[in-house]
This record gives sequence, structure tokens and C-alpha cells, in this order.
Amino acid sequence: MNLIEVYINEVTRRLPIKNREDIGLELKSTIEDMLPDQYTEEDVKNVLEELGNPAVLASGYNERPMHLIGPKFYDIYVSLLKMIVPIAAVIAFIVVLTEYVVGFGKGDTVLNVGLMILGEGIWNIVHVFIQVFFWLTLTFVILERMDCSKDDYPRTMSLNKWTPDDLKNIPYIPKERVVSKGYVLGSLLWTAVWGTIYFNADHLAGVYKDSGSGLEFLMPALNQDVLNSFWPLIILVLGLEVAFALFLFIKHQWTRQAAILNTIREIVAIIVLVLLISNSNFFNPEFLAYMNTILEFTEEQIKRFIIIITLILFLLFSIINCIDGFRKANR
Repeated sequence: MNLIEVYINEVTRRLPIKNREDIGLELKSTIEDMLPDQYTEEDVKNVLEELGNPAVLASGYNERPMHLIGPKFYDIYVSLLKMIVPIAAVIAFIVVLTEYVVGFGKGDTVLNVGLMILGEGIWNIVHVFIQVFFWLTLTFVILERMDCSKDDYPRTMSLNKWTPDDLKNIPYIPKERVVSKGYVLGSLLWTAVWGTIYFNADHLAGVYKDSGSGLEFLMPALNQDVLNSFWPLIILVLGLEVAFALFLFIKHQWTRQAAILNTIREIVAIIVLVLLISNSNFFNPEFLAYMNTILEFTEEQIKRFIIIITLILFLLFSIINCIDGFRKANR
């Protein structure tokens, strides 16, 4: 077996046909120059080992990259993938949640709807991941092959070579003040959940009974007409929560501005809650009558108890949240 010919063939078969013959002759000449006059098979092996893997050597001759995404754009590719996939996944899950909640009927059970939301939500997330992965990868594959520069230096997000001046644009964030993407995405998901429930409370928030195959909705606890009449204020609260989440996403840390925005958000939410529950028609009369048959309290006592408990818990969590925001910002 002629190891030299086999080696040259292994290199040239990975190259464009038009270049194979010239590069094969050049490589053969190089190998012969590296060998002594009276060489042995062991000498040939040593020279070929020095030249290295044929695939690696071929990539040096090839004008096109022998990889999908090389080190030049790999870091940008991974960073964008980590940023886009979670956002797209949350949006996909919110769409499924909204679709099923809006279409929730009296004959449906919470267990069945919950399982359908979970199943379709997971499938949508997988589908979104595949789509984002495919199109983002395809974009960078094209970018890699259209790049005319010869160096392999990794690029920054601006597609330029890294320089020490780039460090000036990267703020130092103590780990105690860092806001994770999971926290931001969780906040957006929670905002979508409670907003969807609020505008569909007449068939979500209320009394349920065990139908044998799951919990079945019996009656709403709140008056949907009253809830809908406060829609401008609710949209304001939802907007503040989304703006706060996006602010944290951009800043990636707790700052004094973030703590102030968080406090404003909580104060507005408390004011809206007080206006809501102070409305005399806030509760559904059928719900109060039903609770009156179960508990040894009058309808007025039941209303007062729910309002007091709701206000105490909401105020307590709001105060803790505001204090925690300023504590993190001042670290």
C-alpha cells in the first residue's frame, strides 16, 4: 500500500475537482522534500503524522469553510440563540394559554383544560425552538460563507474584531444585583396569566365542583361587568408590568431606577385593587348566597372578610417586594 498516494487522495477528495490535481502535485512534492533519500515506511509515517489529519489539511487548502458555523461567529450565534429562544417560547406558551382560557366553556373541566394547555404548550415550545434554531442557524451559515475576510478571529455583536475598548461598553454588575432572564420571562408569563384570568373571570374565578373526571366550573365569584368597566386601569397596570420586565431585561440588573419603577408599579396596582374591591357590585350575588349556605356568616361578613384578607396579603407582598428591590439596587 502506497501511504503517500492514499494520504494525498484523502486530502484532495475533500477539495473542489478543479483544484485537486494541482494541490495533489504540490502536496506530493512537499512530502518528498520532507523525506530522506533512502526513506522507509516508518519515515513516511513520521512525515504524514507531522502533516496531520487529511481533513484538517484539506480545510487549509479549501476556500470554503468545512464547518457550519466557525469560531468567528459562533459566540454571537450562541448568544442570540440563548436570547431569542426563551422569549419565543414564553410567547408561544402565552398564545396557547390565552386561546384555551378564552375558549373555556362551562362544560369543560379544569383538569382537562389544564392538561390540554400543558400538552399543546410544550409542543408549541418545541416547535418554536426548532423553527428559531433552523432559521438562525441558516442565517449564520450563509453569513459564514459570504464572509470574505481571511482571519478567524471571533467577532463581537457588532461583527467587528474584539479590542480592549469593547470592555468600556460592558458594565460591571455585582452578582447580587444581576437579574436573570428566567426572572424576567417568569414575570412576563405571570402578567399574561393574571391578565387573561381577569378578563375571563366569569368562567375561571369562582366555585368548582368535582364532576368525577375533574373540577367543573359551577359559578363565577366576581361580576365580570364590573371587572370590564375598569379595563383602562387594568391595561395601565399590565403596561407597567411589561415595561418593568423589559427594563430589567435591558439593564440586566437591579438599579435605583428599577426599584423606583417597581414601587410605582406596586402603588398603582394597590390603588386599582382598592377601587375594584370597594365597588358594591364587585362580587357575584349568587356566589355570596352560595357561600352563605356553607359558612355561618352573613353575605356582608363574607364580603368584608375576603376584602380584608385580600388587602392585607396584597399590601404585605407589595411592601416586601418594594423593600427587596431597593435592597438589591443598593448592594
